[in-house]
This record gives sequence, C-alpha cells and structure tokens, in this order.
Amino acid sequence: MMTTGARRVPPELFASFCDDAAMFPPGEMPLAEAVPAHLGHVAAAHAPLVGPLVVPQARLAELAELTIAYDTGSVELAVTVPSPEDAAHARASVGTLRAARLRLLEVAVPDGMPAAEIVPRLSAALPNADDGTLVTVYVEVPRDERQAELIASLADSPYLAKFRTGGTRAEMYPDERELARTVHLAVGAGVPFKATAGLHHAVRNTDPRTLFDQHGHLNLLAATGAALDGASEREMAAVLAERDAATVAGLVRALSPQVRNTFRSFGTCSLAEPLGELAALGLLGPDLTKDLL
Repeated sequence: MMTTGARRVPPELFASFCDDAAMFPPGEMPLAEAVPAHLGHVAAAHAPLVGPLVVPQARLAELAELTIAYDTGSVELAVTVPSPEDAAHARASVGTLRAARLRLLEVAVPDGMPAAEIVPRLSAALPNADDGTLVTVYVEVPRDERQAELIASLADSPYLAKFRTGGTRAEMYPDERELARTVHLAVGAGVPFKATAGLHHAVRNTDPRTLFDQHGHLNLLAATGAALDGASEREMAAVLAERDAATVAGLVRALSPQVRNTFRSFGTCSLAEPLGELAALGLLGPDLTKDLL
C-alpha cells in the first residue's frame, strides 16, 4: 500500500499536525506513561510534527502530582472540558501547574444547549480569550441540527471548530458525505478546525478488527484543500472516500501549506502510526523518515 521515493511536500504542511491523544480510546495509555512518552516524542527528530498532549480536565490534579519535578513549561497541553462554563476553570487549573503550558482548550457542547447560546456562554466564561496568551479555543460541533448555526456563529468569534470523525462505535463515524458537508460549511464560513477520533491511518480504510470504515487524515487534508479551491461537497466526498494511497499522496503533494490555516491538527491515540505512514508514503524529509521507519 505504501510507496516511497516520490517528491516530498514542504515540511510546514505537517507542522504540529498530530496532537498526542494517547490517553484516549482506543489507546487509553495511563497518564503516568503518557507524559514521559510525550516528552520523548518532543525530544525526537519528529518533534516538529507533534502537537500538545491532550488531557481531560478531570485529570489535571493527577497531572500536577506527576509533573511536580518537571522543568517549567515542559509539557504543552490541550485540555478537554465538558462545557463552556468549565473552560475558565481548566485554564486557571493549568495556570497553577509549573510544568504545564496551555496551548489548546477543547470545549464540548452539552446535549440540548441551543446553538445561539454556545458562543455567548463561552465568551462569558473566557472574557479574555483573545488577550494574547496564545491559547486556542476549539468548540466541538455536534452532529445534529445545531451544526450549521453553530459554525456560522463561530465565524464571528475568536473560537475555532472541532469535528469528531470517529469513535468506539460505528455510529460515531460520519460517512464521507456528512463529513464533506461539515468541512464545506466550515470552509465557507472561514472557520478553521481540528479533528478528533478515528483518524488512525493516513488513508481511508476498513479496520480489520472492528470492520469500521475509517477516514484517513490525509484524505481529510486533501478534501480541505479541495474545498478551499472551490470543490463541491460531492467532489470532496470522493476525495474522502479514496482508498488508493498513491492517489491520496499525490493530492497532498499538490497542496499549499496554507491549507493548514484551515485544517489545524487532529488528535491521535498513537503518534507512531500516522507519522510512520507519512514517512512510508515518502512525504517527509530523509531525517524524519529515518527516525520514523
């Protein structure tokens, strides 16, 4: 499936592309192992491709104990919170951790919360969200009737979107048409986004264990580039459905690094798999390829 030797892409196309969600399913690495493993990644040659460690708000107290002897600001974090009101508490909690530096807040939207209330409630919780502290706030857009209105409201806010692309059950995976529609809405509204869950491989595939059809992170990157170039939802869905690795890699090689201004990153429970596949596809420089293969 994988090919090597083709022309590589500019390194900035994959800068901080993979957020380290090792603690989340299906990996579920214990926090005591996830932190040193993450620091190993950020000390390796492939560090430029690695984003922050993703930690649930409920585990911050445990993180404080584990990192008490760590260097100041040595662990960059993305913290997930269950509601807009919890965002301020999470930011304050990370502020008390000497070893931690908050880069991202990822805010879930509770069931039943009207789309029109989400941005105002988050703005009330984070009145200084754009105060220059370099904390990026993502709002997880639900896959229901609130989606279009919420994406439109994010366009007039300092917040970005987060899309769930899989999970532990088949129904948690949007098909290629639904995901194309979601990304098309975000691109049309000028709302950057990140993705989470299910993007275990570079290219669209069927998981042999669960038999779930899984989106490829490179398919999503290429589909985002297509949307920015004016592609229709149908054309984007075809890119998302493509299973030939050479075809997908070719689409990625044609992308401008500016596509990353829109598709910012994705969370992965295993950095080794997505990074190793980028190297195997010949998309990385020789030093990174040697480091990862």
